[in-house]
Amino acid sequence: MWIRRLAPIFVALLIAAFLLHMAPAGSLGPGWLLLVLAVLGIAWVSWQPTDSQRDDMLPAIAIIISALGLTMLARLSPEHAHKQQLWLLISLGLAIAAGPAFSKFRTLASYKYVWVLGSILLFVLLALFGQEVNGAKLWIRIGPVQYEPIELIKLFIVFFLAAYLAETADVIAHAKPWSIRANLKYLGPLFIGWGLSMAILVFERDLGMATLLLATFAAILYVATRRFDLILGSMTIFGMAAYWAIHHFAYVQRRIAVWHNPFADPLGAGFQASQGYYSLAAGGLLGTGYRMGHPGFIPEVYTDYIYAAWSEEFGAIGAVILLLLYLALVWRVLRIAQMQPDLYTRLLAIGLACIIGFQVFIIVGGVIGLFTLTGITLPFMSYGGSSLVANFLLIALVWAMSGRSRALIR
Repeated sequence: MWIRRLAPIFVALLIAAFLLHMAPAGSLGPGWLLLVLAVLGIAWVSWQPTDSQRDDMLPAIAIIISALGLTMLARLSPEHAHKQQLWLLISLGLAIAAGPAFSKFRTLASYKYVWVLGSILLFVLLALFGQEVNGAKLWIRIGPVQYEPIELIKLFIVFFLAAYLAETADVIAHAKPWSIRANLKYLGPLFIGWGLSMAILVFERDLGMATLLLATFAAILYVATRRFDLILGSMTIFGMAAYWAIHHFAYVQRRIAVWHNPFADPLGAGFQASQGYYSLAAGGLLGTGYRMGHPGFIPEVYTDYIYAAWSEEFGAIGAVILLLLYLALVWRVLRIAQMQPDLYTRLLAIGLACIIGFQVFIIVGGVIGLFTLTGITLPFMSYGGSSLVANFLLIALVWAMSGRSRALIR
């Protein structure tokens, strides 16, 4: 039983060891730190109820993608690679510490309005004390540490939406679209989540995170109610707000202009995007080889454009393999949702799958030019402590939700 349970994490750690062995000498922290990370990974999977069976591929895939990201960071910026290892240490530690609480994940539904209040409080703190980076106010600094509250807000919103819709989905589904009173009665609290995405767009000028929250909100709402009119109305109003932001925020206007034609100003505003396209083109099918490309020409390559750096050195085949890993992760979370006996857990799992899936779609789509680039991170790959912590907690929660009684399985 223990061999079968630990097999996926051992395979993941072997893959991680192989990848990190290729890193340039001195680009990673001391060997003992890597050993501690490996021990924490094993401890994370080992510390689970013995009377249940979980999807142990979830933590394994998360660790493999994190190793891919750390391998690229070691090549691109040893300084950020060292910091990312410390954040990995914190993320795994928090995932282990949160394990007992996550095993009782259904109790999260009892605090649905706490998640809303927490989101509003974080948003207010961000508006008052947030630091502006590249035109968007996303960070709060506490001493030497910077944290991005939006990473927690997106989880809190999913917790609230799943709990609220589990109680009201039937009523909302059967309410007539033209019954204003019935819709306002039950949709008022629900649209707080949608309103937060609008507020982020307008006040923080973060089009990427606003789009991520809206897409997740729309997906959960549609799965729960099958009300296409609500989805269409939400997207219409959001589109109008986005149109307004485009014409009132110079930061958003620059992003749109660069998306339309980055080569109009290749040494100025379009430099990052154009270098990203050159990097993608240089990779071709098989890539230049690890440490053989020149992704360092891309500004902020370790955050916004790590997908382009990976694609240059590992080619289109490597890029597809990375996307397949994300697809496997999202698919397994959706399969967990499908197996749940209650609506709340299904909606919660679907919302968490949407966070990962839409985030990958938005950032990869921006890098390859399908739409304007946004400042969100590629989960587990990009440098970013707040993103890493939030995503490992997300996986830890879904992993707990995947547990099934061994007696029932037999």
